Amino acid sequence: MRAKGDRHPAAGNAGPPFDGIGELKAEARLLHRLGIAKPLIARMADRAAKHRTTIEQELLASGAVQEDAYYAGLARMFGFTFLDVIPADLVTDLSGLDSQLKQPRLLRLHYPDRPPIMVVVPEIRTADALARRLSRGGDMAGSVVVATPSAVRNAVWAAGARRRSREAVGGLFESARSQSARLVVTGEQGFLAGLLASVLIVVASISPMAALLALHIVMSLFHLAALALRMMVIQHSCQQEKARRRQGGTSERHVAAPELQSPESPLPVYTVMVAIYREAAVVPQLLTALSALDWPKSLLDIKIVCEADDHETLAALQAARPGPQFEVVAVPSSLPRTKPKALTYALAGARGEFLTIYDAEDRPDPQQLREAYHTFRLGPPDLACLQAPLAIANGGESWISAIFALEYSALFRKLLPALGHHRLPMPLGGTSNHFKTQALVKSGGWDPYNVTEDADLGMRLYRAGYRASTITSPTLEDAPTHFKVWLGQRTRWYKGWLQTWLVLMRSPARTAQEMGLGAFLVFQLLVGGMLVAALTHPALILFIAVAVTSLREVPIAQTNLMTTVLLAIDLINILGSYAIFFVLGALPMSGTERKSLGHRWMLIPVYWMGVSLAAWKAAIELRFKPFYWNKTPHSPSRAATTTAGLAQPRKDCAAVTSSGESA
Repeated sequence: MRAKGDRHPAAGNAGPPFDGIGELKAEARLLHRLGIAKPLIARMADRAAKHRTTIEQELLASGAVQEDAYYAGLARMFGFTFLDVIPADLVTDLSGLDSQLKQPRLLRLHYPDRPPIMVVVPEIRTADALARRLSRGGDMAGSVVVATPSAVRNAVWAAGARRRSREAVGGLFESARSQSARLVVTGEQGFLAGLLASVLIVVASISPMAALLALHIVMSLFHLAALALRMMVIQHSCQQEKARRRQGGTSERHVAAPELQSPESPLPVYTVMVAIYREAAVVPQLLTALSALDWPKSLLDIKIVCEADDHETLAALQAARPGPQFEVVAVPSSLPRTKPKALTYALAGARGEFLTIYDAEDRPDPQQLREAYHTFRLGPPDLACLQAPLAIANGGESWISAIFALEYSALFRKLLPALGHHRLPMPLGGTSNHFKTQALVKSGGWDPYNVTEDADLGMRLYRAGYRASTITSPTLEDAPTHFKVWLGQRTRWYKGWLQTWLVLMRSPARTAQEMGLGAFLVFQLLVGGMLVAALTHPALILFIAVAVTSLREVPIAQTNLMTTVLLAIDLINILGSYAIFFVLGALPMSGTERKSLGHRWMLIPVYWMGVSLAAWKAAIELRFKPFYWNKTPHSPSRAATTTAGLAQPRKDCAAVTSSGESA
């Protein structure tokens, strides 16, 4: 394991209590004795007073001094031996070892031929008292050495790698087997599926037309119900717009943003996690985007999570020399090789009270952490997750990226906000999710076997009693511009949605009880309806084509009432789906985005056929390669890296309804 430029150990949580100007002056005198220039100390003292941290934390987080040089000087100043590298084989992987990833302070080294040595990461404010206590202990002084937080973390990551990897792979399966996708289909599900297939075969052999008609009716009505849900989203959007006009521009009771760094509520540590694999080309863009986040560096814990055998990306990260707020976590190679497994592995070292996830190509709005934190503070206690909208920056590059941008606009600016407003289960996007870290850990983290881990986690949080909502600060990312790349990505998504549906349907009664009947039905329409719509789309097109062709025959073919009704429903399903797809996506788009879309929205029917192909490929892959992660390749963005031109709701403060629920 290796880490880059970790800061002072006290930054592992919200930091030590702020003790006032007197404490800062005492700390400043000690730092000046160490050789730090007074002007630099003064600047860092101002930051410490503002952030309710220590001067030492701010000094190390600023990058003005090197961590190794600082702790080596601290060791000399108080008479300690300095250890720059800690051999991981001298560290025993005991219970609680991972606490030193979050707040490095003490680590015992066990030598085979001599007594143990205690490694300490002292604060300058307490180092003198520690040295005096040890000097009174006689021989104890020689058994204590000073090391950097990075050295401690590196040793702990390496010492616990095997155990941590085992927990990341099997933790959810062992603790909550019924909620893990490791078993694709349970024995009971296999039996029921086989029984249903047998019944259909028997009915089809006796009366093929009746069986086909029954299946057609069920699928058409299910498709129609899923369409109705999206029509309700449009209705919700219209009601919100009317309320905005009545109230002079806003439909929610906007609360003036309070001072986020008041003495009563200092900012907490915020963890940012990015899982990257074979992404060397986008490393500079990623580090630039993350460095622009508006959050105190002394309270920022950014983890770049990379596979240990991805030497090219690791080398690119090392060459880029990221700032002290960054830490590179190398994940030991193991199966399944998935993003959720890597994130769960790194979760053991998350230091933040809040945590967010980004992808390698993301460019989040610099204010996004602030808005999420503010919304969490004002939201109800069960609010555990916030989804930021994803906006496609390269919608004008190809017809695929244009319609992808339309799809994302509908999902993240209309559908998910409506679900959050009504406290319904939310299938999260794979990036820009903001969590209360404790709730994330309690719910089991990410399922390493689910290849659409975001949707699964959103449902699991809901089943555990937590709720999700949305914020408005967007994250820019690029859509695939080639059909082959898009198809691979969409196949993985549909395979993960199939996994999620199968997991929740292992015990439908229990799932309905945990979620509530209404939310359970919405889940069926969201995930099940999406799967049914994608899989049956070609069949509906074929039925419509055959029916219309028969009606055009001369003489006109005699049709019965059922055929006419089904034709009408299928026409509503197909044309309505296209129309709602366009309307939901186009409404929240800015003029610039609509201009980049142009007339390519006319290819929506072609796009839907591609979606159907991806769904059928996913169903086949689920049988033969259930945990295969079809990675989407990324390259540095050619699109604008700002949010200019994107339609955004007002962001001066979080939107909060009169009930206190974030909308």
